[in-house]
Amino acid sequence: MGEFNMEEMPLPALFEQARQIHQLASESSADQETVRKGCEVLRKCEDMISKLGLFSANETKDDISTTNLKYILVPFYLAELNEKVAQDDRIQILKVSQAKLKEFIQFCEAMELVPEEELESSTQGGPNSLVDRRAKKIARFKRQRAAESKLLEIKERKERRGRSSKAAALSTPVEVGEEDVLDDDGEEEREAWLTTMSLAICKAFDLLEMLKKEEEMLSAIKEKQLQVGEKEIAQAVLDERTKRAEAWHRDAATRVQYTKPAQPITCATFAQDVLEGRATVSQAHEHKHQPPIFGPASLVGGSLTSERERIAAKVFQPGFRLPTMSIEEAGLAEMDMMNKWQERNAKLFEEANSSWHKDSRKLGPSEEDDEDDDAAQEKARAWDDWKDDNPRGAGNKKLTPCG
Repeated sequence: MGEFNMEEMPLPALFEQARQIHQLASESSADQETVRKGCEVLRKCEDMISKLGLFSANETKDDISTTNLKYILVPFYLAELNEKVAQDDRIQILKVSQAKLKEFIQFCEAMELVPEEELESSTQGGPNSLVDRRAKKIARFKRQRAAESKLLEIKERKERRGRSSKAAALSTPVEVGEEDVLDDDGEEEREAWLTTMSLAICKAFDLLEMLKKEEEMLSAIKEKQLQVGEKEIAQAVLDERTKRAEAWHRDAATRVQYTKPAQPITCATFAQDVLEGRATVSQAHEHKHQPPIFGPASLVGGSLTSERERIAAKVFQPGFRLPTMSIEEAGLAEMDMMNKWQERNAKLFEEANSSWHKDSRKLGPSEEDDEDDDAAQEKARAWDDWKDDNPRGAGNKKLTPCG
């Protein structure tokens, strides 16, 4: 809607359009163009209300007509929409919104619409303790829930009256419970607007506290930026990034020697040496398992040259032989032995299955074998004859009882 059309529109139409924009922005995230348009329409409503002189400082809520009662909400709607405007200078937006909220609260206070609890806390300068703040928020929340329930009840009552009116116009029977005798429409509308203002007052106090806290935080940040200076802050950020980059490059240079895959470590003692810093990964192929050294021998550096050093190194040494290899090295040696044994067995198996070995076993006994067998038999017979002539123990005179 252009500026010309807005100038030609009456106040009720402008307020209804602004109320719809406010409802849209409250229920969902409206775009900035719609929010700015709503703020412009509400400012136009303020100008028209001021020119028409609808309200006076000497009036109360009972003196205001039902038709003009709704225009009291214009500053509240403007404060909520203005708070949603996106702008670089956020502090200025907060100040304008707070000014409109204070204007709305002061006018409602003059109209005797603000609860006594809120008036007492405002005259005392706000609650001092956390208990008072909590009690105040709970009471405000209860009033807000009661106002929302009442508005919902009024809405349902209007819907029932509308259904009853349609049923009466169509000459159809009315359902049970829908033939309630309602008050006049003007009284119901007045009650609805007063309840809406009561709800708006609760929201205005909460929003005002929130905007004050946000303004304090932004002011503190801005003051710190002015003291330190934006250039110094930017330079500090750059210096921090430079330090991080240099530290990363130094660590990368240190890790270069470990980027290539090293040989697998098969010795537990060497792995422990690497972990404790006594050896490096590059020495894996040169590492030899050394038996642990106890006592003064561990304090003697280098080779033992003198007899005194050799005697001192033997102090507190164990009385048994220490292992000369680790479990891993013994396993590797045993694995080599098994591999050699398997290779030898495989070679013997191949020789056993060869043709010349099978052919030699198929040959019959020769004459030399027969001669050897005859000589062995004669020797065995001679030995048996000798054992018959010389019984066991015959030459031992000490075995005889009276010899």
